[in-house]
Amino acid sequence: MKIWLKIASLVLLGLTGSAYAAPGTPLDWAALPDPAVQSYDDPFRDLTPEQFDDLLFAVRLRGRLQQDVGSAEERQKWQELLTETEEALAADQIDIDWLLSQREVVISRRDRAATSGNPSLDGQTVTLMGFALPAPPDDDGQSVVYLVPQPGMCSHLPPPAPNQMIRVKLRDGWTPAYVHEPVRLTGQLVIDPSDYEMNVVDGLMPMRATFRMDAEIVETLESRSGETAWTPTLEDRLRAAGSRKTGGTQTPD
Repeated sequence: MKIWLKIASLVLLGLTGSAYAAPGTPLDWAALPDPAVQSYDDPFRDLTPEQFDDLLFAVRLRGRLQQDVGSAEERQKWQELLTETEEALAADQIDIDWLLSQREVVISRRDRAATSGNPSLDGQTVTLMGFALPAPPDDDGQSVVYLVPQPGMCSHLPPPAPNQMIRVKLRDGWTPAYVHEPVRLTGQLVIDPSDYEMNVVDGLMPMRATFRMDAEIVETLESRSGETAWTPTLEDRLRAAGSRKTGGTQTPD
């Protein structure tokens, strides 16, 4: 009886180990940013579009008046407009000077929120769906792609925040058939900030990624009809083919 219990225990351990090595925990893109730095004071968010425009207008007028430009009549008109704009903002209890003193503080907070990765995910094996952009291989010859949450990012659309982009190293040599090919990747996710420039469409695009993934499993996603969530053009396919070559443009920033 004890022998059979030992055999059963070994089988159970084997099954448990197999389950642990299976594809990682499904992950949503919203989990990637560090939640500890996402909430912060930003007085500029409280401004209405009209108030924000008035603030920018006041800054431009102050800049003109600080320079030795314009005729006396023009400078008098600029001063009248500045006084009128400042009074309108003051009526809304908006302190221009205090707001301007907060610019660097807010920029720092925004940058931290956009670049900080969730520390609880560092080193975890996860599964994530996204859209792959082919990149030139690493110096060691290993295939590389960038994974983004939406099609068109970094080419037809601006790049996402760094903590919404993953630099993926592919061990099996797979590369996308076209730009923004939808895929599901499984591998170890690590916080490893990188900053490159890559020729994506008409010029160099900054590719700032907070995370790196060492992909073990690559699944391309196609519907039953064979259509993907992103319809590639001939230009997309040619760009993907060009990026796969070692001569593709990719430089550290």
